Amino acid sequence: MPGKLNAVLVALCLLGSAPAPAQTASAEPVYSAAAMQQDFRFMRAEIDRIHPEPGLFTSREALRKAYDQVEAQLRQPLTRDQAWRALATLNPVFADGHMSVVFPDLQALTRAHLAAGGLLFPYEVEVSADGEIAIRSDIDGSASALAGMRIEQINGMPAARVARELLARAQGDTPALRAHVLSRHMWFEYWHMFGAPRQFDLVVAKPAGPAHLRVAGSGKIPAVLDTEGPSGFKKIFQFALLPGNAALLTINHFLWPDQQAYNAFIRDAFAKIRDAKVSTLIIDVRQNPGGDDGMWKELLSYLADKPFRNGSSYVKKVIAGRASGSEKVGDVVHGFGDTWCEPGLNNPLHYSGKTYVLVGRMTYSSAVLFSNVVQDFGFAQLVGAGGYARTRQTGGVQNIILPNTGLQMVIPRFVLDRPSGERDPALVHPDILLPDSPFDRMVTVDALLEHLRRTREPSA
Repeated sequence: MPGKLNAVLVALCLLGSAPAPAQTASAEPVYSAAAMQQDFRFMRAEIDRIHPEPGLFTSREALRKAYDQVEAQLRQPLTRDQAWRALATLNPVFADGHMSVVFPDLQALTRAHLAAGGLLFPYEVEVSADGEIAIRSDIDGSASALAGMRIEQINGMPAARVARELLARAQGDTPALRAHVLSRHMWFEYWHMFGAPRQFDLVVAKPAGPAHLRVAGSGKIPAVLDTEGPSGFKKIFQFALLPGNAALLTINHFLWPDQQAYNAFIRDAFAKIRDAKVSTLIIDVRQNPGGDDGMWKELLSYLADKPFRNGSSYVKKVIAGRASGSEKVGDVVHGFGDTWCEPGLNNPLHYSGKTYVLVGRMTYSSAVLFSNVVQDFGFAQLVGAGGYARTRQTGGVQNIILPNTGLQMVIPRFVLDRPSGERDPALVHPDILLPDSPFDRMVTVDALLEHLRRTREPSA
């Protein structure tokens, strides 16, 4: 099962003792060049231990050159932020959302920073792959009068340069996906790249011309982190009836600590679908970065009309704890998945109407497996602006803590092909291509309903 991005799945017992970091006057740890080199050697050894083919989505030569460039930056004492700035330049080279150097537990670090009186960049933004930054909302998700406006400068630095520096350290399969990953929490990367000032001097592009603004840093909990408890559940899982016997089921994550609460939500949604005689069901996973395969399989039990599986051929690295009589630790094993799931055809809430799955932006990991399955087995048509993620997904993510800096290396141990076995197109490809606005999620929903209305009308 591909794990959610940056989830802590495995704790590593470190081998040997780490050199004690020196301290600056501000008490920010500074790690010696020897400590940095030790972390780097450890990271490379762990990649070779876990990943079945480290250069899979780039090339071994490109990876070697990137390693050399990073190693040259680690020959001096560095703080943890400085170490991340160097090591994270590998992330775009890996070109895999499941393989990256990141800070462990983004949520805990952010909450501790705010609790200590720290502030953050005050807006949620949309970053494009070509370096534009536009404001979506205030950092807590509340409406902003600046929504939709493009930022031209941040604290005297051109916004394009800010974006370029951060995108050079973002993880993801493609430049477009890396831009979307960065967009989810640019405030975090900005903090660790440029610091966390008390105020921000901005230049934004207004219709009347550039406007200079001075805004305070924010001490609010970012919207992307405010997803716990009943209010968090309602942000992640939503259901609404739409005009024309249609319904919209939004699932922003295939992960929730209480599986029974999720199951009850899905059951209740399909009861409403039955009672309202819904004939068009739209499932929105555009903001879904993955999670637990069992959650989308639960959803498919209400939709599938034939047995299905989540993939076909695979390649995996056998690691400690995963060995068997025929598979030794260190082996690279090629195989073919033969585990099938049965549909819930006897379920009185089973739905047999038309189904459309909205994909794009942050559809990743288990959400990509879900989209592969519904497309390959004909359970639904995919709808969206185009593919950002590969259909061939890595998984079995291992989270390894570097012994000195405490940064986290995320490494997958297998690669899974889609159920059909096809590798072309390489990226998730919608059956129905429609525009997708980062500022209004209903744009695509409305466009789909209009598209369906037009295609159902008799031609003149």
